[in-house]
Amino acid sequence: MGVFNPLIPIPKNYQHILAMAFAIQEINRDPQLLPNITLGFRIYEENQYASMTQDVSLSLLSSRQKEFPNYKCDTQDNLLSVLGGLNSRTSYQMANLFGYRFSDPDLRDKTQFPTFYQIDPQYHLQNAAIVRLLLYFQWNWIGMVNDICIHFVKQILPRISILNILHRDQVYMLLTILNSDAQVVIISGDSNSLQSLLIALSCYEEDTQTTSGKVWILTTQWEFSAIGYHYEWEKLKSFHGALSITVHTRPVPGFKDYLWALNPHKPHGDVFLPEWWEIVFNCDVLKAGLVSPDGRRVCTGEENMDTLPSSVFDGKMTGFSYSVYNAAYSVAHALHAAYTWESQRALKRGREKPHLHLSVKPWKVTSPSVLTRKSFLSLTQPFSRCVKHCLPGQVRKVAEWKPKCCYQCVPCPEETISNQTDVAHCDPCPKDEYPNKEKNHCIVKKMHFLAYQDTLGYTLVSLTLFLFVTTSTVLVVFLKHRDTPIVKANNRDLTYILLVSLLLCFLCSFLFIGQPRKLTCLFQQTTFAILFSLAVSSVLAKTVMVVLAFLATKPGNSARKLLGKPLTNSIVLGCPLIQAVICTIWLAAFPPFPNLDFHSLVGEAILECNEGSTSMFYTVLAYLGFLALISFIVAFLARKLPDSFNEAKFITFSMLVFCSVWITFLPTYLSTKGKSMVAVEVFSILASGAGLLGCIFFPKCYIILLRPHLNLSPQEQLGKII
Repeated sequence: MGVFNPLIPIPKNYQHILAMAFAIQEINRDPQLLPNITLGFRIYEENQYASMTQDVSLSLLSSRQKEFPNYKCDTQDNLLSVLGGLNSRTSYQMANLFGYRFSDPDLRDKTQFPTFYQIDPQYHLQNAAIVRLLLYFQWNWIGMVNDICIHFVKQILPRISILNILHRDQVYMLLTILNSDAQVVIISGDSNSLQSLLIALSCYEEDTQTTSGKVWILTTQWEFSAIGYHYEWEKLKSFHGALSITVHTRPVPGFKDYLWALNPHKPHGDVFLPEWWEIVFNCDVLKAGLVSPDGRRVCTGEENMDTLPSSVFDGKMTGFSYSVYNAAYSVAHALHAAYTWESQRALKRGREKPHLHLSVKPWKVTSPSVLTRKSFLSLTQPFSRCVKHCLPGQVRKVAEWKPKCCYQCVPCPEETISNQTDVAHCDPCPKDEYPNKEKNHCIVKKMHFLAYQDTLGYTLVSLTLFLFVTTSTVLVVFLKHRDTPIVKANNRDLTYILLVSLLLCFLCSFLFIGQPRKLTCLFQQTTFAILFSLAVSSVLAKTVMVVLAFLATKPGNSARKLLGKPLTNSIVLGCPLIQAVICTIWLAAFPPFPNLDFHSLVGEAILECNEGSTSMFYTVLAYLGFLALISFIVAFLARKLPDSFNEAKFITFSMLVFCSVWITFLPTYLSTKGKSMVAVEVFSILASGAGLLGCIFFPKCYIILLRPHLNLSPQEQLGKII
């Protein structure tokens, strides 16, 4: 640690004086601006303490000899405007002030400071720049400190504890900043505050052998490189990566030539130039023939300013110097406008000299741009948030007892996603898509239907073909042995109708397998209903014929009149016709259609046939159940009738299987979705058809093929016995 003197000169600030002198020189040489009027200026020392500015303010309001406020009778060198210092506290103490740099919003209060004008209204632009900077880096957990004030000491000894330097409140404030989990700190204040911060951070690094680890954002009031407190910046590691908002500037023609023309041996009334020259070039400005008392090099006046580092002196006009330059021109233009107005009034009234009444208005910033984008090195971006970013698939949830930016990250609700970070709400997927497991993007739903390629579909197709081949074989056997007693005894025509209807019932299963289309949806349920009605009607007709045949054997029974094809044809044609009428009404009023169900299954869209009317579907099933129940009752009553080939008991078992299958079908059908529901209906069709085929025809095939000696009429059996 070294010795710190708060009153040492700051060479870079000398450019502010040169900027004002250059502006005054240009104004006086401009024949169009304030003709026949020469402007001058006087520089006062503020001594870095705002309270001492009151003495300077009194001297502005008094004569040169004594300070009598509001009594100034000098005839020359009357001040018309005052440009403030580098410190906002200085401006607080002054009354007649034309500011060029300060951004303190309190100075805009015209009640408290009626004659203060800000030439550069940069306060709100600076705030906008900082906000955009924070938004760009997504920093929302920020430390903010305004006007750090640390009492300076003459000497700071090496390894001294920071607690010996700072007051208790200042220690608490600094430790609060350094211990906070906010990694970004905005510091607002003037150059003195920056010096105070540098002292504190230097002491902290020296005492703890660590760095602050913070990103410091400095406001425009802090001229980073123009610090009279000469630290070795490479050693002060806490400020590595600091960001500073700079004041706008632009090249001023002739200013660099003006600087190059400066010569300490020809100061032209500039008392600061020789001292400044000695400081920046480390030489002595001596009169001819004199020798430097400390043996230093004598300044030649030929030293080159371009060799000076920018921290000592910048050959280009800085932002603050540019504000001084503009302030001087603002005063000149205001005086020119007032002088021109008074001159016209004086000419009208015959006066020779105009009396000046000043009316100065502040300049306005015409460019809204407050942030210039620069490319940063590809390093890790500092993280300064009270919580981590909510990842895609999460949503912010603000707790009532925490700041709005300190939210919680919770997973998106079901059926919603978020594909960006820190979203306030999750969005639902389109109806044909669904969220992935992480809920950060939507996936197109797969079409779900009973396809031929599926294992279940392949199994049902195989079973259908097997039953179709089996039924066809039975039909061939019955056709081949159509003249045998067992075939003739059970009404061959009804047998053929029943077998053909079973063949068609098995084939109608293919309407349910595969991708549902308009035609397949339109005819699958109605075809199944009509064909099964035909099959059950055939069974009913066979059972009725068995009962009537037995009754006809009794003498005087009128049942003989009913025997014959008219009755069987009426049953076989009439019962399916009623079902056909119901199906026609169904197709006309509520036709089934293909439908996509996006909600029943996760990740899949069910492509199914919508029945159009659930009531009509259950009406068809109810009528089919009614026919099966009648057939079962009639067959059950006729199961013990004496007949060598009485098939009533086989019909009873077949109807029992048929009814059991479809009674089981209803709850299973209602509890499943998608292709499982379709598979249940196909299986019910195959199982009920197989029940009719097996219970009615397999016993007969057994006799025909394996026990032909039993395939005899009653007369043949009696003759064989005799």
